[in-house]
Amino acid sequence: MAEEAGMFLVQQTVGSVLCCKCGISMTPNAANMCVKCLRSEVDITEGLQKHVTILHCPECETYLQPPRTWIKAQLESKDLLSFCIRRVKNLNKVKLVHAEFIWTEPHSKRIKVKLKVQKEVLNGALLEQSFVVEYVQQEHMCEPCSRAQANPDQWVASVQLRQHVSHKRTFFFLEQLILKHGAAASAIRIKETDKGIDFFFPSRSHGLKFVEFVGKVAPVKSRHDKQLVSHDQKSNNFNYRYTFSVEICPVCREDLICLPPKVKSSLGNLGPLVICTKVTNSIALLDPFTLRHCFLDTDQYWRSSFKSLHTSRELVEYIVLDVEVVSPEVTIGGSRYALADAQVARLSDFGKNDTIFNIKTHLGHLLSPGDYALGYDLYGANSNDDELEKYKGLVIPEAILIKKSYEEKNQKKRGKPRPWKLKSLNMEIDDKGRAEQEKVDSEYEQFLEDLEENPEMRFNVSLYRNEEYQQPSEMASMTDGEDLPSVPLEELLGDLELSRAEVGDSSMRK
Repeated sequence: MAEEAGMFLVQQTVGSVLCCKCGISMTPNAANMCVKCLRSEVDITEGLQKHVTILHCPECETYLQPPRTWIKAQLESKDLLSFCIRRVKNLNKVKLVHAEFIWTEPHSKRIKVKLKVQKEVLNGALLEQSFVVEYVQQEHMCEPCSRAQANPDQWVASVQLRQHVSHKRTFFFLEQLILKHGAAASAIRIKETDKGIDFFFPSRSHGLKFVEFVGKVAPVKSRHDKQLVSHDQKSNNFNYRYTFSVEICPVCREDLICLPPKVKSSLGNLGPLVICTKVTNSIALLDPFTLRHCFLDTDQYWRSSFKSLHTSRELVEYIVLDVEVVSPEVTIGGSRYALADAQVARLSDFGKNDTIFNIKTHLGHLLSPGDYALGYDLYGANSNDDELEKYKGLVIPEAILIKKSYEEKNQKKRGKPRPWKLKSLNMEIDDKGRAEQEKVDSEYEQFLEDLEENPEMRFNVSLYRNEEYQQPSEMASMTDGEDLPSVPLEELLGDLELSRAEVGDSSMRK
């Protein structure tokens, strides 16, 4: 603007002075010294450590943060950089501007970090200087690793998971939850027993943390005990072994329950015949005749515990002859239901008799004439239940349907590989007889089919792509049936290459 108006402008220049030490021209500063002379007079890195020794555990790849904390950090990671900076003494006397790693050979046991710091020196002049800190890595096993190396059975805390039921479906699902959240990553040893699983941990805190995790995913009650191992009279130190006994409630998903009168009245006269639709840290109960539902938390259940009238191992296959929906579809706890009047017959009765049952079911939105369904045969069952006998005059239905059945189509696909696979814990398994092993394999196959049929179950499970799976031909897929539930490809995770430590904790199971 001023130039366009023809005005005279004085050009702004930066003055220069001579350095008071060497006499070269320089930009003026508070000390009237050039940078070289200022550094020769003042060293702001004086008193800062240039060589630091750090302890590294070669087994679990952790570093010792004094006095007793071991932190896990990968080479050239942000965690390792912050750990190295904290180990430099007197760094709070200067201002840290920048920090970065200098590459060293991985086998050299040396870590070099370049630090850039600032500090006010003579007459308020600000000096910036860089220096290199060399960290010497000494191998020293942490206490849990040294204990495990000396004796793998040297555990401190043991968690005994038990469930008094005739199947292992709960433990199959719980195993996947433990793997997904890494709850048993610190376990020294895992052993499968007849009624559950034993977990062994190197410290009491790890055992407590695992018990808390199980309590968040299942209704449990626990008790603990301790046993004195050794006592040092001079230092007055005591070494204990801790045992946590955790019992999972015997009620499982798809079980038929007869509620005790006391529980029935506390739930607003629900039932008394109800179906367990979901088990987390609470139990979801549904009345299949009215679609009324409720949730029992852990404290409510163990205050007045009860058992199942019939379990999923007693399910009978029915064929649906006719269905008439009598109420609109509703959503309860993320699942859809619709009341309907249905006419069903046992599949085993076909060609033998004409026994037909007229029942009410909550699966009206799923069933159509000609479909198969799994349910409990109360017409031919001999139920010796104390709670059921307390209800005088109770009209017991002839059958209660639980879910739609894909048994006929599943038989065609059994024995064939799936496009997905699961991980499994690295457990010590006792040798079983042939009959017992066949039973476990059958229950695991049923668990895999439940995952395919129930998207809500898959939400809490990590499924991985099976790289060995070969896509079947179009003709083969048509003969296998199009209505069979399957896992969408977008729900599958890539099978990443795990580190050596992680591979030791888990293996793959298809």
